[in-house]
Amino acid sequence: MPETYDLIVKGGEVVNHSGRGCADVGVRAGRIAAIGDLAAASAGEVFNAAGLTVLPGVIDSQVHFREPGLEWKEDLESGSRGAVLGGVTAVFEMPNTEPATTDAEALADKLDRAKGRMHCDHAFYVGGTHENAAFLGELERLPGCCGVKVFMGASTGTLLVQDDQGVEQVLRHTNRRATFHSEDEYRLAERRSLARTGDWTSHEEVRDATSALMSTERLVRIARALGKRIHVLHVTTAEEIEFLARHKDVATVEVTPQHLTLTAPEAYQQLRGFAQMNPPIRGAAHQAGLWAGVAVGVADVLGSDHAPHTREEKARPYPASPSGMPGVQTLVPVLLTHVAAGRLTLERFVDLTSHGPNRVFGIAGKGRLAVGYDADLTIVDLKAKRTITHQMMATRAGWTPFDGFEAQGWPIATVVRGRIVMRDGEVPAPHLGEPVRFVETLGA
Repeated sequence: MPETYDLIVKGGEVVNHSGRGCADVGVRAGRIAAIGDLAAASAGEVFNAAGLTVLPGVIDSQVHFREPGLEWKEDLESGSRGAVLGGVTAVFEMPNTEPATTDAEALADKLDRAKGRMHCDHAFYVGGTHENAAFLGELERLPGCCGVKVFMGASTGTLLVQDDQGVEQVLRHTNRRATFHSEDEYRLAERRSLARTGDWTSHEEVRDATSALMSTERLVRIARALGKRIHVLHVTTAEEIEFLARHKDVATVEVTPQHLTLTAPEAYQQLRGFAQMNPPIRGAAHQAGLWAGVAVGVADVLGSDHAPHTREEKARPYPASPSGMPGVQTLVPVLLTHVAAGRLTLERFVDLTSHGPNRVFGIAGKGRLAVGYDADLTIVDLKAKRTITHQMMATRAGWTPFDGFEAQGWPIATVVRGRIVMRDGEVPAPHLGEPVRFVETLGA
């Protein structure tokens, strides 16, 4: 009797732990059941991937989908729709909503909101604060939690933990790898007077490279003293890359498509407030340092830091304009364009967007295109050339900093646990997202 599968992805170039080569992928009960020549097998559904490249499902481990409380910018449905349209199979969503995700009730509320509405798999960060530090060991073990997120700068209210004592208390009570926005709030406060009204080029002067390095040095020192694991988000400076290269035993590193692609001052001159994010877009020398970190393996993951605001909000004169930009839908085509240009190998792209998140966060059953893992696949056409436009974006904000970007490499289909949730720009099987599971909390 021939083997039967629920789905066969047939005839594509598969990129995984074994390298690159033509193979079929057989899916059964939502998991990868076979990789190889499945010509003799049958399936309930066959996806013809001839001429296409089949990657492990892309995981975006930093998004802000703004729900609850800020739904005019984005919500869980629209943000996850953008994710699957962009080839992303799972997202980790940030706690700075209203109310902030700092207790079990807020986490449960987000999971309830996601059920039957999100198009991709998902998990949510719990925000670490002075007030809830003692309870983080319990909160980080709750189902659907991807870990603790701490803002050392660039936040307000209870989510801001700028002092060493506060960071130490968070880490003392955290057992999983904790995630940090690393900018020194004390130095930022001293430099706010450097902001020039209506001049976005002053943004990286206010939030200078020293602010980032000082914070990251403090953070690593505390983590090392306590024997804790940390993950440093959206690293932007060459100096941080050099420093973190010496501390890989305790620290993992995220870089973003924006910081690898846009440079100052050109981005601010062309995009004005739409180029504003924290930490800032910096000059070419820092960008070169980030690419060096990618090349030698200091960078572990690639996250979009998808953080939309409306056009009206972004049009306010600096510094009244908010920081953040959309990115989950453009992560794959922007980085595949770097692959096409020879700045990045396809294997390294897979490492940053699938294998890396699997390692850093201890994801159970995701992040590898291998037998026994969830059948999460990002199927792309490496030869396709398309122009990214505002009109393509699913985000409620309705814009992208990459409007007009000539991309080479495009997501053709997104498969989540064996279901084709995006195909040729359409979403034929909506709202199938489920919570991501983690190795360290499987028994929780």
